[in-house]
Amino acid sequence: MDKTPAVSASTQNRLLMQRQRRFKDKLANITIGMGGVTVILSILLIFFYLLYEVWPLLKGSDLTKGSSVASTTPSLYLDADEYNSRGLRIQADGQYDVIDAKSGKLLSRNPLPLPEGVTVASIKKGSVLSGLIGFGLSNGQLLVAKPQYITQFDESTNERQVNASLAYPYGEQAISINADGQPLTTFYVRGDESELVVLAKTSQGLERLSFAMSGGEEAGGLSLGLDEESEAGAAALTQTERTMLPYSGGPITEIVLGQDGVWGYVFHDRNQLAIYSLRDEPVLNQEITVAEPGVDVTAVTALLGNVSLIIGDSRGQVSQWFQVRKETADGEEFKLTKIRGIKLGDAPITALTGEPGRKGFVAGDKKGVMSYYYTTSQRLIGQEQVSTTPIRVLSVSPRSQGILVQSEDAFSFWALESEHPDVSMSSLWSKVWYESYPEAAYTWQSSSGNIDFEGKLSLMPLTFGTFKAAFYAMVLAAPLAIFGAMYTSMFMAPALRRKVKPTIELMGALPTVILGFLAGLWLAPTIEANLPGIFSLLILTPLGILLFGMLWSRLPQEKRMFSEGWTPILLIVPILLIGWFSFAMSKPVEVAFFGGDVRLWLESETGLNFDQRNALIVGLTMGFAVIPSIYSIAEDALFAVPRHLTNGSLALGATQWQTLTRVVLPTASPGIFSAVMIGFGRAIGETMIVLMATGNTAVMDWNIFEGMRTLSANVAVEMGEAEVASTHFRVLFLSAFVLFVLTFVLNTAAEVVRNRLRKKYGSL
Repeated sequence: MDKTPAVSASTQNRLLMQRQRRFKDKLANITIGMGGVTVILSILLIFFYLLYEVWPLLKGSDLTKGSSVASTTPSLYLDADEYNSRGLRIQADGQYDVIDAKSGKLLSRNPLPLPEGVTVASIKKGSVLSGLIGFGLSNGQLLVAKPQYITQFDESTNERQVNASLAYPYGEQAISINADGQPLTTFYVRGDESELVVLAKTSQGLERLSFAMSGGEEAGGLSLGLDEESEAGAAALTQTERTMLPYSGGPITEIVLGQDGVWGYVFHDRNQLAIYSLRDEPVLNQEITVAEPGVDVTAVTALLGNVSLIIGDSRGQVSQWFQVRKETADGEEFKLTKIRGIKLGDAPITALTGEPGRKGFVAGDKKGVMSYYYTTSQRLIGQEQVSTTPIRVLSVSPRSQGILVQSEDAFSFWALESEHPDVSMSSLWSKVWYESYPEAAYTWQSSSGNIDFEGKLSLMPLTFGTFKAAFYAMVLAAPLAIFGAMYTSMFMAPALRRKVKPTIELMGALPTVILGFLAGLWLAPTIEANLPGIFSLLILTPLGILLFGMLWSRLPQEKRMFSEGWTPILLIVPILLIGWFSFAMSKPVEVAFFGGDVRLWLESETGLNFDQRNALIVGLTMGFAVIPSIYSIAEDALFAVPRHLTNGSLALGATQWQTLTRVVLPTASPGIFSAVMIGFGRAIGETMIVLMATGNTAVMDWNIFEGMRTLSANVAVEMGEAEVASTHFRVLFLSAFVLFVLTFVLNTAAEVVRNRLRKKYGSL
């Protein structure tokens, strides 16, 4: 007989409900746990993806030896195509070789179009952009050539074929420079499609010669393209100018023409440099010593654009110089200034060459050591012992993927892998003295219309702008939000609180793009036109509220139309009156005290620049956007303080204000601090408001009337135009990475402080 007691239907239903509840609890726990893990994984994925895009900036560079062949015939010039497939090697015997750039294998030998019995006395390379080569001949003439690489695709072999040769854009007929037939040894050439300029040491002295080009491109006109052919022989050069420059120095060793041919640099007497202004009539602008006494200048080159001079000396030191504009009592003047000195070794520098597309250079010394240095980032990218004999000639391929080296006894090819040499901790976070700047500065300028542009990718002005925007927003938002939360939680009538709190929280739902649009197109011009009224409003509003509160407190109880807790409604009227009065008096105040133009007065009397879209606009607009977040969290924290604490304080005789300051605020301080930090993080990461209301000027100035550029806004503006995998592209990702780490650190610090506050005041 079964003695198992029967289970009633109600008990069965209760057990079923318990099982269902346990299942739902487990499901909820699993779901919440998975959600938390998913959030953590998402954050980690964002972190590692940003790090993945940034990592190439942190990688070093590789300089790998490709091949080396003995070369007993001294080379005077080396060049290679952009694919490191073919190269040109010009010999001292008047021949030029077409070689395999990587192996040095001789493919063909070709003669230069020299007059009979004439030899090459010297070879001088023109600017990197023009690619011109000047041959100074033993009879005093000048022959100008240009490396030419014609790329063809062989469909039968599915391979790229590169044909290398020398083109003669000004014709194969040599130009007479020294009329007496003395060898032309020291000169510099600069030319374009219509003109050829030569600065040379002639038998007469130091001269500038200009030649006009006629005949057009089909008649031998200069073409700056890599793959375009120029027909030689039909060009006509007509001498248009021959000017003697004032020179009284000793033997001239090197000549360089600066940017656009405006400056002429003449090296003489071991370490002396004469600088000529060539804008109109040549004028000796400056005479300086570029090395210490007893130290010789041994090699000179110009960086891309011919703005900077790179000077190597007999001590193994290289220095960078360029023209700097300086203010004087007579106006402005330009002075060639030493920007930085670079110690590469202890052996004399024997060869220098600039990169074709970047602001780096390669140096070779007497001990056979080759060094690759980038000036903007101040990085020694690579240094290798390439020979046991002095290096005589260097050349960097157009894409900076290979370096050709000619020492006294060998030719070698070195593969170069350096994607982002222009980025370093110094260039990102320290002041950098950029070309043509009057001094070192923090600068963000990622692009320009010039192909010789020096990228300026400092993150300091962007980081500064981020904190500046957040600071001014918090100056407005934090006090208003916290004091508002204190009033609504402690003093406001419950019925009114139930209307006010949701209304303020609803403000947080406004799209920031709308706020930014209104700030840029309406608020900014309104404030500009009524600047005295705005400051009057900021001053008079708190004073008016205090005055109204004082008068209301003195009003007899029987005459008050509103009960306690509803009085904030009455503040609407005086605030509106103060606003009307401030704007109505704005123009009269501007005329009476500021000469009718506040902007002009600020700039002339205080030295403060005024931009229409500035930090004041950002502070007002972003403060308006941040207030709901801070208010909501702070109000909840204040309202959640246990009532027995407040009632106990009031019962012991404390006033409401004393209760608020000594009981409620300490207890709610963790929540209030969290609210402030969340609001600060919101301001740090804001994009659309600062994008539309700041003017996006990357300046570092706490001036409230000037704009700024933030990290987030910069990424939004420039990411769409950045070339994928370029330095600019990866630095933008680095900006996002910095913003990510910054917010993470701030939130972590906030959590630590909040926990400490909770432990301290949790026992109240």
